Amino acid sequence: MKKIFIFLLIAFTFIGCGDECYNAPQPIVFKFVDANDENLIANGTLSSYSIHEENQGNIQLTKTTDNMIILENVGAYNGTKNYTFSSNVKGFNFSIQSSEFKGGCDGYQINKLTFTGIGIDVKDENGYYKIIFQ
Repeated sequence: MKKIFIFLLIAFTFIGCGDECYNAPQPIVFKFVDANDENLIANGTLSSYSIHEENQGNIQLTKTTDNMIILENVGAYNGTKNYTFSSNVKGFNFSIQSSEFKGGCDGYQINKLTFTGIGIDVKDENGYYKIIFQ
């Protein structure tokens, strides 16, 4: 009886675990425009830029073919982290609040982005944040 119990315990352990999977947070994408809705990367106005995470260093950025910026590997944590955007045009600060979720797969979700800066406006568009430099 003891051997059967151990066998069933091991079997349920392997069946219950299933394949491990992980869902990364949704990507954060920025589009930088002026007050006339002209893309500042496309027209060459915004030529150098970086994002720095507090106490960590620079965040890897990827420029898309439609002149937007993807922030790589952000949001995979519980809590809030602060970031600084620097460029040849303007700078601003923002924070990302994330949390862990459990569903079919473990992972993290970005709950909120908060922007602070003088002379910027931010609109949450479908799939990206439009940052308007005034």
